[in-house]
Amino acid sequence: ALVGVNTSESFTNPSGHLAVVDVSDVADPQVLARIDLGGQPDSVAVSPDGTYAAVAIENERDEDACAAGDGSLIDDAHGDEDLCVAMGGDFGGLPQLPAGFLSLVELSGDPSGWSARSVDLTGLAEVGAIDPEPEYVDINDLNQVAVTLQENNHLVVVDLATASVDSHFPLDSLSLTSVDAVENDVIDLIYDISDLVREPDAVTWVGDDLLATANEGDWLGGSRGWSLFAPDGTLVRDSREDAEYLGVRIGHYPEFRAENKGVEPEGVESARFGPRKLLFVGAERANFAAVLEVQAESDALLQTLPTGSGPEGLLAIPSRGLFVVAAENDDVGEGFRSLISIFELVAADTPEYPQIQSAGDPPIGWGALSALAADRRDSSRLYAVHDSFYQDPRIYVIDLSRTPAEIQDQILLSNPGGSLDYDLEGLVQRPGSGFWAVSEGRSGTRENLLIEVAPDGTVVREIGLPPEIAAGATNSGFEGVAVTGRGDTETVFVAVQREWADDPAGLVKIGRWSVARESWDFFYYPLEEPGDGVWIGLSEIVALDDSGTFAVIERDNQQGPAAEIKRIYQVSLDATSEQGLAYPVFQKTLLRDLMPDLRAGNGWIPDKVEGLAVAVDDQVYLVTDNDGLDDAVGETYFLRLGTVDAVFGAE
Repeated sequence: ALVGVNTSESFTNPSGHLAVVDVSDVADPQVLARIDLGGQPDSVAVSPDGTYAAVAIENERDEDACAAGDGSLIDDAHGDEDLCVAMGGDFGGLPQLPAGFLSLVELSGDPSGWSARSVDLTGLAEVGAIDPEPEYVDINDLNQVAVTLQENNHLVVVDLATASVDSHFPLDSLSLTSVDAVENDVIDLIYDISDLVREPDAVTWVGDDLLATANEGDWLGGSRGWSLFAPDGTLVRDSREDAEYLGVRIGHYPEFRAENKGVEPEGVESARFGPRKLLFVGAERANFAAVLEVQAESDALLQTLPTGSGPEGLLAIPSRGLFVVAAENDDVGEGFRSLISIFELVAADTPEYPQIQSAGDPPIGWGALSALAADRRDSSRLYAVHDSFYQDPRIYVIDLSRTPAEIQDQILLSNPGGSLDYDLEGLVQRPGSGFWAVSEGRSGTRENLLIEVAPDGTVVREIGLPPEIAAGATNSGFEGVAVTGRGDTETVFVAVQREWADDPAGLVKIGRWSVARESWDFFYYPLEEPGDGVWIGLSEIVALDDSGTFAVIERDNQQGPAAEIKRIYQVSLDATSEQGLAYPVFQKTLLRDLMPDLRAGNGWIPDKVEGLAVAVDDQVYLVTDNDGLDDAVGETYFLRLGTVDAVFGAE
């Protein structure tokens, strides 16, 4: 194994070496040699014939430095953008010496005798000509190495045998139309952005006569997609808005990055799998990898793979039919970890992911699905809502006749003369028309509300809790809603997520609202005992009949290998007991442990199992909340569990 090791003591004094490691004994790897590279290594590639190694020596810029324009720095303005501009400098800009370069190593003989030679790349780029910053390298079967100069918006092709530049060219800019470019907690594909320089991160050879770049961007922009170039610099085609739209379509759009590089394609890899040339593009901020087949006139999207948070490294292993992704983001506090995901190419008609996506061109923006509701007349239709991660609350209309399930329409909520400061966590279609929704409260700022919604999305009325009940509320409020009866017998049931201040430990409220009497009463639901540092709560309630039998989702707040409790229990109005408490206590019966269902796809187990629906044909559906990808892995599970008898009957 060849490992680039960065030993730089500072931006202005970069250093590093190439470690040659014998990994034949995985349990006891041995470093055979350390080859001085004379700078900070960023990417390493080995030629297909094993003759050469190429290393991009970036000598990266300091984003807090003030560049004077001649390669020197204005030290007095370090870290102060306003002062830097006032002194005529370029804050975080180029050039910042020492310059980067390409390092080549011939892999012949004993590694102790290997040495590196440098290839000068200055004077090629129009941007920062004296300060090239090589980012990524890839080598084809002709022993040509492609080198991206990301900050310089340039690409160089070097012949390894002669260590000379074969070609080089700028990657220019382009404009995008109808994308999201404003961070306002709404996925609005209505903005046009002009003159976006590509600034590629990774590059890969597609065969020996085509280059693909992932145009992440850096200090001047980024065009949010991928491009194909001939080695002489001719643009063959560009994805333009496709990467952004793909992220939106599958619920992976990072709206919090809308103003800054969007889905941010960073990694790109290519290999031939049988007769097909496949291209893999990793979107760093959107947590997916697109799989495309490169054809003569176009690139055909084959699949989208969920990668974990921050996919950086992509590796195709066609001899074994595998594709591997390294996702770097790791946050113990948020509960997700860095991941290695291994995907295997299999014969199947339908990809396993996504399980739900949106329609339209441009597609309907969605994410953070927090509830699921069945249509009372159409077995092929469900409804969903998003929580307060996004503004402008809406009801999504889901077509189940398609695979993946498809969000085909959306109903925007309106509240004439009132606020739409909702955190929608529950939804159910009323027996007559319209919907009941619930908004989760937040202590001191947002009230827990039961909301009557007309079919067109107009808020008819908001129903709060009695003051003496609301006084005990915490930030874990209304989380699911169900309805039984119709007309004078219509009754609404609301699940509260966790215990409130006036609740005994382990008991959480389920409220009952009589529509005719306009009054509340309550029951207690007994939660499972949580482990250390874990909380358990309710996230959904669904009526299984019209006489008061319900399915309730009970879950912990853990994800990945720490997840344990993701369950559906049954409770019934005729199975409650008086225990000397403020309210009767439900007896519960386990209907289904959801952990096997969530593990079936071998992906990351989500914490937020939030939506459950039983369609009029007795099919059971489940959806998870992906938190809009903010400090989250970002996958949405939409599971078709089967019929009520098959899903619940065995218990």
